[in-house]
Amino acid sequence: MLPDSEDQICWQQLIKDVSKLTNDRPLTFTRNIKLKVTPKISANEVYSGSRLPDIIIGNTDNVDANTAKKFKRGDFRIEAELDLHGYTENQAFDAVCEFIKKAYLQQKRCIAIITGKGLHKNDEEDIFASRGVLKDRVPQWLNLPDIRPLILSVFHPEHIKGGSGAIHILLRRHRKK
Repeated sequence: MLPDSEDQICWQQLIKDVSKLTNDRPLTFTRNIKLKVTPKISANEVYSGSRLPDIIIGNTDNVDANTAKKFKRGDFRIEAELDLHGYTENQAFDAVCEFIKKAYLQQKRCIAIITGKGLHKNDEEDIFASRGVLKDRVPQWLNLPDIRPLILSVFHPEHIKGGSGAIHILLRRHRKK
């Protein structure tokens, strides 16, 4: 019971139209809900060689000269794109990991992640303004042990295609065993 008589009156007013359900079956919903599950990929399945060097944007040492030239020229079609505008750092981390793994499993070869460039030079008066957190973090995340073996090379495209606010990623071929 509610202690105050005024509260009791208010409560009775609120529940006056409430009635007991006639059947005892639990409610069921017909809407299908898909849970996001990040694909599991064993790094040893993808790459069994020695430790891979960290990814450096623009470095194509892991790729033959002809493929590297085509990749940097933009001859590979972007097969999937992830735009991180509006994401928090935690949301972006989950999205990037899931995006790269799914793209690899779907046998995509070239993908793009749009990080944005952060605030511009005219925002320098605000010392607390962020300066492109995702632009800095995404390249770091690409070197994580469960992501790095999937990637051959990474570079920033030409200015008209996003420049330093975008990252093009050449994925390793997914070889089914």
